[in-house]
Amino acid sequence: MSSTAPQDHDEQAGLAATELRNLISRLVRKLRQPDGLGALSGAQKNVLARLERGGPESISELARQEGVRPQSMGATVTSLEEAGLVERQPSPDDRRKSLLSLTPQAHQLYASGRAFRQDWLKTALSRELDPDELDLVRQAVTVLSRITPTD
Repeated sequence: MSSTAPQDHDEQAGLAATELRNLISRLVRKLRQPDGLGALSGAQKNVLARLERGGPESISELARQEGVRPQSMGATVTSLEEAGLVERQPSPDDRRKSLLSLTPQAHQLYASGRAFRQDWLKTALSRELDPDELDLVRQAVTVLSRITPTD
């Protein structure tokens, strides 16, 4: 049991939270740079990310998830279709509905962007950290995973 007073512990947690949030923000900005989707709007990227993570969805479901009107989502999806990144397929449950999914081109963009970011991070860790520090990072990841919800 630690002899640190609860208030000190809370203050330390607050400082750690601030430092970690700032670090994660910088890291996320760096990892988002080479995504191959730079010309797309935030709304378009959000739709692609949802389809990439969750698989095919209807326009109405995407609109609900993003908190926008179906008409707005329709415009976003149309622009993604025109860019060759999204395609429509009839729903197996209801032929009146269409499900949207990523095209092979969009899957390739995600795969190449992910590989680029993974390589950048691996190279940075290898170049900047010694073996003991790498072990410390792996331990920190294990500990931080306890506070991070899974999707």
